Amino acid sequence: MKKYLLAAAGVVAAAVIAAPSAVGASTETSAKPATAPVSRPATAPLAEPAAAPAAAAPRIHTVRSGERVDGGLGYTLWLTEDGKHWAGPDGYENFRSVVDGNIDRSQPGVSHQSEGGEAGTFHSGLFYGTRKAGRVELTDAEGHKTVATLLALPGHPDWGVWYAVTGPDSKSSSPAVALYDRAGALLADLPVWKR
Repeated sequence: MKKYLLAAAGVVAAAVIAAPSAVGASTETSAKPATAPVSRPATAPLAEPAAAPAAAAPRIHTVRSGERVDGGLGYTLWLTEDGKHWAGPDGYENFRSVVDGNIDRSQPGVSHQSEGGEAGTFHSGLFYGTRKAGRVELTDAEGHKTVATLLALPGHPDWGVWYAVTGPDSKSSSPAVALYDRAGALLADLPVWKR
């Protein structure tokens, strides 16, 4: 009986060690001159408009304050105690505060900023007001869904940052954004925004 338990434990350990590369997550970081290392958690687009099962919900990646994360398309994100920071390919830095009173962290909510062009669109925002965040999902006007990558600072379970990359910028609308808990229940959403 012991040899079967040891064999099963070995298989589980091998699966856990191989899991990051099996799901496409990068295990490497790269450094840019005069900046902190950039890490890259994977963003998982969904091909079908059906909701992802709760068990498949992405986990929240914990990052250090100031740690640079590669968001794709030349965008970089980082979190500090004050909120979300991001910079685009042009190097211009942006900021969204979680402490200036512009968001109500006493109830679940989600925000959305996007920038894009012919190569694709970078979307990001805050999720806040819940310790049970499970996933953020974007839905375009045609019903195509993209699951965002979630980031948070250690010790700050009531807010975090999400980001995703989608196809070229739509001139007619911006996607709906929805925040779900770990069980798959909707916590907060922003509707499709018609331009």
